[in-house]
Amino acid sequence: MSVHEELVAEQRAAMRAGDKPTVNVIRQVETEVSVAKAAPGFDASTADDDLYLGVIASYVKKMDKARREYVDLGEAGKEQADKLAFEVDYLSRWLPTSDFDEDAARQVVREAIGELGVDDPKQAGRVTGHVMRSAAGLDGAVVNRLVQEELGGA
Repeated sequence: MSVHEELVAEQRAAMRAGDKPTVNVIRQVETEVSVAKAAPGFDASTADDDLYLGVIASYVKKMDKARREYVDLGEAGKEQADKLAFEVDYLSRWLPTSDFDEDAARQVVREAIGELGVDDPKQAGRVTGHVMRSAAGLDGAVVNRLVQEELGGA
């Protein structure tokens, strides 16, 4: 069963059960997929599952960032943070399992700093860009944080 078929089946079940949060998150994913398909440069040969998995990963990343911002607001942002936490948790099963090794990423960052000869925190963007181009599968926010820490700009 494809990701799209799973979502359709789960949406129907959620609608019958009156589970509005699940219905809403599935509808949002479908909207994001439609936007991706309408974007200039969309490759129509992209497999449906690849498209859905990419959209879900991007959406989860955005919602998790927003959730953290709402958490920082304290009680005022609690309701919205809880809603976004549900969405992130619900969609996380379609995310690739990450065997992220921060120590290995830090080593890649150190090598890039040495290779570029950078010692100024103002050049962190240059290092981050270099690492992101040379090492696939890393999260840009994590790389940026590690670069800042290594250059003493954190």
